[in-house]
Amino acid sequence: MTQNELKDCHKLIKSHVHRTPVLTSRLLNEISGATLFFKCENFQRMGAFKMRGATCAISRLSKNQKSKGVVTHSSGNFAQALSLAAKRLGVKAYIVMPSTAPQVKKDAVKGYGGIIIECPPTLEDREKTAIQVQEEKGATFLHPSNNLDVILGQGTAALELLEDHADLDYIITPVGGGGLIAGTALAAHFYSNHCKVIGGEPFEVDDAYRSLQSGKIESNTTTNTIADGLKTQLGDINFPIIQNYVSEIIRVEEDEIISSMRLIWERMKIIIEPSCAVPFAALLREKDKFKNKKVGIILSGGNVDLKNLPF
Repeated sequence: MTQNELKDCHKLIKSHVHRTPVLTSRLLNEISGATLFFKCENFQRMGAFKMRGATCAISRLSKNQKSKGVVTHSSGNFAQALSLAAKRLGVKAYIVMPSTAPQVKKDAVKGYGGIIIECPPTLEDREKTAIQVQEEKGATFLHPSNNLDVILGQGTAALELLEDHADLDYIITPVGGGGLIAGTALAAHFYSNHCKVIGGEPFEVDDAYRSLQSGKIESNTTTNTIADGLKTQLGDINFPIIQNYVSEIIRVEEDEIISSMRLIWERMKIIIEPSCAVPFAALLREKDKFKNKKVGIILSGGNVDLKNLPF
């Protein structure tokens, strides 16, 4: 893995994604005791950072692979990201979604041009159905977080943040499947002298925290968190990157996630989803660590169900 690979990925995708703004808030600086720089991927195309990884992964396929399409299993942001990225690049996208996925998510995938294949709502069924699509259509499977091109794509958000603010002491991201934090850690490693990368994770789904402790990929027995984008677990490609380049993971309670989400809505006047509030909650939980430091926070997405707000 080299510095140039991340740079090449950024060149490859930049005409297809937004260079999202970096916002600041004097009031949130006062509350936190740190100087904060929010990288607003909630303003990204389809509303989340995953557009970056999906675009990079499809762009890197051969002409023959592109002609046969791509497939993934997801009911969340990656389903939408892959559908939109594929549409922009003229490639078919087959999206395996659990039959229980909310209609609003299915409608979004269809709106972006994705072809939905429904399956029963277990991981085993999702994987089995994706393999069937691969065999029938010859489509290339793209994992939402455990794919090197996806990881590099996600890392371009932090690359842009460091181009704008080279002297950050820390970048904090949420941790779900591990693609965003792995890409962020690579960007900080290659493009910063001293910036440390920290993950924020709910106590309710703290598999990444436990994985770093045990040295092997752990899974969750419960998924009782409002941060629905963080229920997935790390993979064998992103975990070694996280082990090498991520300083630590800070866990947060559900009420801390909700109050942080509310604070950003109220004070910054922007919409973020619960998973997106986890890094800010982590910073507020351990204020002393970040006192008087310059901290980048990746606001990962803004795809929130407005009928089901936690406040």
